[in-house]
Amino acid sequence: MGVWAGRLKRAALAALIPTLLLAGCSGSSRSSSDAARVSAAQVTLTPGDGASEVPGQGGVFARVRDGRLTEVHLKDADGDEVPGAITPDGSSWSPSGRLLPETTYTLDALAVDKDGLQAAKHASFTTFVPKNTFIGFYNPVNRSTVGVGFIVEIRFNRAIRNRAAVQAGISVTAQPPVPVAPHWFGDQRIDFRPQHYWTPGTKVTLALDLKHVEAAPGVYGTQAKSIGFTIGRSQISTADTDADTLTVVRGGQTLRTLDISAGAPGHETYEGVMVISERDKVTRMDSHTVGLGSEYDIPAVPHAQRLTDSGTFVHGVYWRPASVFGRQNTSHGCIGLYDVAGGGSTTTAAGWFFAHSMIGDVVRVVGSDGDEVAPDNGMSGWNLSWAEWTAGSAAR
Repeated sequence: MGVWAGRLKRAALAALIPTLLLAGCSGSSRSSSDAARVSAAQVTLTPGDGASEVPGQGGVFARVRDGRLTEVHLKDADGDEVPGAITPDGSSWSPSGRLLPETTYTLDALAVDKDGLQAAKHASFTTFVPKNTFIGFYNPVNRSTVGVGFIVEIRFNRAIRNRAAVQAGISVTAQPPVPVAPHWFGDQRIDFRPQHYWTPGTKVTLALDLKHVEAAPGVYGTQAKSIGFTIGRSQISTADTDADTLTVVRGGQTLRTLDISAGAPGHETYEGVMVISERDKVTRMDSHTVGLGSEYDIPAVPHAQRLTDSGTFVHGVYWRPASVFGRQNTSHGCIGLYDVAGGGSTTTAAGWFFAHSMIGDVVRVVGSDGDEVAPDNGMSGWNLSWAEWTAGSAAR
């Protein structure tokens, strides 16, 4: 009985298997029929997946045949989307903004055919590495302390055609807050200053966010950095070329009045506000470098403090007698103070003034028959009114 019972069970199972198989095939057949309805829309993305060196403009598209686009998204690695538009007939899409260099983007497009069946496509690509770049050379030294007349100056190694974009990538902020405005001098220099001299103790930050900024067609920035400096005590000196004196005022109090020898007739010292931008205990002064031919070549001028790019200094003079100072103007435009050779003295007039000065200190010249110093000649932008200064901004 046990053997026959086993045979009967196996026979019954064998009879059921075709029925189960038929049922399974029947269900699978309906699913395959649905899956076979593939969208007729054919989406093409340019560039293709994995592309590199894609241009920032004119090299990205989404197109569809036998359908219309419904969604297209172009995003960078941070998820920020580049705006774009689908054409009215739904056949193509292109971005309306420029793509950044050296950036990875993803492009996703969705389309439907006439039956409403969807088709999608995805691509990831990297944009071009710029062949032409620009950088800005700035004058503040990080963590330095400067005088109240300091003007932030940035000079670029290439001509800036898109000044507004470059200016937007630069900020100069102060703590405590004070308005600071830019002024362009030509297409390769931008300066920043407040309306009045800085308040002592102010913390100033120069931030350059110029990476990927297009300054001119095909020319991109590379810098992303921050520089901080502090405004020191207030020192404003007045050089009177009629009286031949230099009066040094710190914090509203006169420290000392020094005898000077300024520009001789025909070489009058510039009139107006200038600012110390460079300091050297000893430097060479060669008249060939300032367009005066062979007038002089002094290899070791002591206690030299630059006031203009064109070559005006306050400096020590050891080659003339002490009796000249306070009585006679004998220089080629500089402000001379009595000194001894070597640059080591702190007791001579020039040595004392050098020891009590810093970059950013103001030197104002009055009484001169010379021309007013140009606002772009060193840190001389204080000679412009606030209205004139702010008119030099590229922001409108």
